[in-house]
Amino acid sequence: MSETKTIQFSEETMATVQRLIKRYPEGRQKSALLPLLHIAQAEFDGWLSPAVMDYVAVILSIKPIEVYEVASFYTMYNLNPVGKCLIEVCQTGPCWSRGSDDIVEHFEKKLGIKVGETTSDGQFTLKTVECLGSCGTAPMLQCGGDFYENLTNDKVDTLIEKLRANGQRSTYMKDNRVM
Repeated sequence: MSETKTIQFSEETMATVQRLIKRYPEGRQKSALLPLLHIAQAEFDGWLSPAVMDYVAVILSIKPIEVYEVASFYTMYNLNPVGKCLIEVCQTGPCWSRGSDDIVEHFEKKLGIKVGETTSDGQFTLKTVECLGSCGTAPMLQCGGDFYENLTNDKVDTLIEKLRANGQRSTYMKDNRVM
């Protein structure tokens, strides 16, 4: 997203934001921060620029640093631009013990990028994250709203081809708002 672009939610999104904020008592609007960051990330190209985070702070009448602290703490928020397909591989204990490091390495080789990088065509970003809650089917990853479990190198190859053919942004918030 260009920083010169006006940062403003669409009318529909702003109505959703206002309904969400009204769920909390007067003076407690900061309680809406996590879902607002999800909405902002979905609305503004899949990541939270400083200008977008400042905008969220204004809406909630809080200090920008309060937004930055939260956005930088959780791996579910992207503080840099990401590819159309954000591949998030779980790296916690159960996934690690069942080969998530090998899966990450395979993605790196197949895509020609390292964790935290985006392919030159802007299609894929590879990220490691903490628990995605599927320990019994480890190793696993999330791409948009879809989970892929019991991963093998062959399954990764099939997934990459499927995502290349699909060619669309894999963010889940645009289609499945949590509000």
